[in-house]
Amino acid sequence: MAEDKLQYYVGLDIGTTAVRCVVGELAPDSPIPAVIGFSRVENTGLRKGNVAHIEEVAEGIVKAVQEAERMSGRQIKYATVNVNGSHVEGVNSKGVVAISSPDREISVEDRMRVEEAATVVQLPANKEIIQVFAKNYRLDGQENIKDPVGMHGVRLEVDTHIVVASTPALKSLEQALLRAEMQPKHRTVTSLAAAEAVLDRQQKESGVCVLDIGAATTNLLVLEDGEVEHIAIIPMGGTHITNDLAIGLKTELNIAELVKIKHATLSKATSGETSFVVNKEELRFDREMMRIIVGARMEEILEFADHELKKIKKSRKLPGGVVLTGGSSRLPGLVEFTKEAMELPARVGNWKHIKRVVDGMDEPEFAPAVGLMLLDMYLGPAAEIGYVEQNHGILSSVNGSMNTILGRFKRRG
Repeated sequence: MAEDKLQYYVGLDIGTTAVRCVVGELAPDSPIPAVIGFSRVENTGLRKGNVAHIEEVAEGIVKAVQEAERMSGRQIKYATVNVNGSHVEGVNSKGVVAISSPDREISVEDRMRVEEAATVVQLPANKEIIQVFAKNYRLDGQENIKDPVGMHGVRLEVDTHIVVASTPALKSLEQALLRAEMQPKHRTVTSLAAAEAVLDRQQKESGVCVLDIGAATTNLLVLEDGEVEHIAIIPMGGTHITNDLAIGLKTELNIAELVKIKHATLSKATSGETSFVVNKEELRFDREMMRIIVGARMEEILEFADHELKKIKKSRKLPGGVVLTGGSSRLPGLVEFTKEAMELPARVGNWKHIKRVVDGMDEPEFAPAVGLMLLDMYLGPAAEIGYVEQNHGILSSVNGSMNTILGRFKRRG
């Protein structure tokens, strides 16, 4: 196949401090794309995951896309993008329909009808549904059906987890993309994209919590039996750690950020002082004090995460443990700290199974962008309002191999 005939896919992660773009190319003999281009540019237009300055966000998107185009040699006009911010939340809902066909056989249309019925929920005027995940079905009282199509019955029910977001926040994001001349093919939450990049099938089935610790927010996703059980956004992240260090160490924010990136640790084995030179001035800080400051904030983030697990009765009950992604997941000692705080297995997520033609990508920070690129392929062409029928079921097969988290993907507006 000629090079210009190879399909390519794009993930665009619009974060609070940076915009990341990843381009993947699908070879005819490969089930998943190889990364052929990426970019990371500063973003100054978001506040706590929400668009605060449309022009600045648009400028960040343009620069990120242009850099990814130069590296990949591809023209980028469409991408799958993330929706972030504390306005995003997940709610449970149920749908019920009657099967009226003469033979009472469940069809794809019946499955779609019952899922559509689950979206008829009372929402505030400023909220809208961006995704619907069918968890399990019931047919005439029979529980835990994964796919009812082809079965026979009279009453079909479904349990769903619905992701809703603020309409004004979505409109602002759409405006920024419009000004950057980018078309969003699909929208999803950051944690779901990160999970697609770093989880294997066993973790998806056994039960796992993904924590993407970004700059201003921490995105949480719980999967069990391959189904989305819970999605939540914790309004804290790496920027809060920087602010805490600036206050606790009585130093400037830029120095505090440098301390966090280069010297902060959660390891209890640290002691003594650390020193480094900034603008020809030697600065000294106590390692134990840094550990206490960082540990206090990280403990608070993990307490909020555990509170979300308690809501669904999964606290300390996920065999797949906690998978950490995002920039702050690089903190030395965080894995052991998380194990102790949440009493679960923990590890930093990676996506080493995905081939990279280019070098230089930081794995924890780029996990959401890589996941968005994968979902750009799995979800197929952009859909009209309604359901995209590719890849039904969270553990459906894609190209005969890779298992995607997303089943049907609901877009509104």
